[in-house]
Amino acid sequence: MFLVLYRWHVKSGYEEQFREAWRRGTRAITRRYKSYGSRLCREADGAFVGAAEWPSEAVWRAAMAQHMEHDDVEAHLKFVEAIKDGGAPVLTLEILDDLLRRPDT
Repeated sequence: MFLVLYRWHVKSGYEEQFREAWRRGTRAITRRYKSYGSRLCREADGAFVGAAEWPSEAVWRAAMAQHMEHDDVEAHLKFVEAIKDGGAPVLTLEILDDLLRRPDT
């Protein structure tokens, strides 16, 4: 498995719009590119960090080659509108062992 971290700064007042667009975009990316989904976190300085999990680096690179384009155009536009800066991968990691326990949902 493969993990990619992204970091964004969001315009003041656009935080909820960003989060909703991120959720919609992540769902669309998961459907189209078969990622395992992502977690959205927030740093103490207010920056958002996405931790996206993929089956492999090759699957992620194939999605990146297509700019992660997806069918939720409205979500993409709202996402871009909310961002002040960021979005490039800041860290890519091969997952060697995974002991993260996920509760039943």
